[in-house]
Amino acid sequence: MPSFLITGTDTGVGKTVLGCGLAAALTAQGKRVGVMKPVETGCLEHAGKFYPEDAARLADFSASQTPLEEICPYRFGPPLAPSVAAKMASTTISVPRIREALERQLENHDIVIVEGAGGLLVPLSGSYSFGNLAADLQLPILIVVGSKLGAINHALLTFNYVQAHDLPLMGYVLNHPTSDLDLAIKTNAETLADITDVPCLGNLPFLSLSGNIATDSDELARQITNAIDLRPLLKLSKVSTRGVKSNARSI
Repeated sequence: MPSFLITGTDTGVGKTVLGCGLAAALTAQGKRVGVMKPVETGCLEHAGKFYPEDAARLADFSASQTPLEEICPYRFGPPLAPSVAAKMASTTISVPRIREALERQLENHDIVIVEGAGGLLVPLSGSYSFGNLAADLQLPILIVVGSKLGAINHALLTFNYVQAHDLPLMGYVLNHPTSDLDLAIKTNAETLADITDVPCLGNLPFLSLSGNIATDSDELARQITNAIDLRPLLKLSKVSTRGVKSNARSI
């Protein structure tokens, strides 16, 4: 299926920033981009309903007309693992419901970006995790590595899980979730390149969705196109991408 899963090496590493940026960049390339955040926790209540802020941002940057209920079928208030939040709400997260929502989006889009919660082993229901979801829905995986102290260990653990379970791995993006530039952050890119053959699709500088860029889709698309190799994603989409060039800089 022309879709892929954005997962992270941890929570707060920049999955939504990358997802919004890729949605904007692929839309700028003429793609009809669908987005999904199957489960969002930590939602605030608006008009008696939990409002999935990350899913709404994905919708905005993809210019998607899909109802938010389809983009984010499950939303919960407590900022917990989805399975825990669902249990507290006396709800069970249904994989068939997620699959059906994804398939409906695929009918009207060239590519669908699916954003996970936390990392691949975060549970959705019982011991069933986002890694299991990726396997069942045959979703290629794009990993966001948060560039900070500990990134090497977290990245290699995630890579090893994907490879051990024979999941299709597109590569990783090294994202800077803060503006800090300590010694670990300065050396993470070179170290990962030296010790793994997993392809790096880009090195993303610190971007915040709370500043001016939060409402500037063109600027976010430009930043992403300059930093990320979009060719694997364009190749995955339905429409031919012959002749499309990436402006990504070498890492």
